[in-house]
Amino acid sequence: MTFEKIADNIKPDSKKRVLIPKGLAQEGVSYHIYRNSIGQIILDPQVSIPVSELWLFKNPEAFSSVMRGLLDVAQGKVSDVDLDNL
Repeated sequence: MTFEKIADNIKPDSKKRVLIPKGLAQEGVSYHIYRNSIGQIILDPQVSIPVSELWLFKNPEAFSSVMRGLLDVAQGKVSDVDLDNL
């Protein structure tokens, strides 16, 4: 794991907030904040999923099946399906 400096001399505003530079902040992302013993801070981007979708991540067989399907689509292995005949 390597780190890249992305900004210099960023200072907190009057409310002690530090702004994330444009291009780094993403819609729907929150952050865990970590500080080590010498005061360095790391922001670890996080996303959340709806509880109704949690079952998929807890079911390795179903998750593997979905991942295989996504890989098939990415490789162009798709065909037309008539949903009325399923």
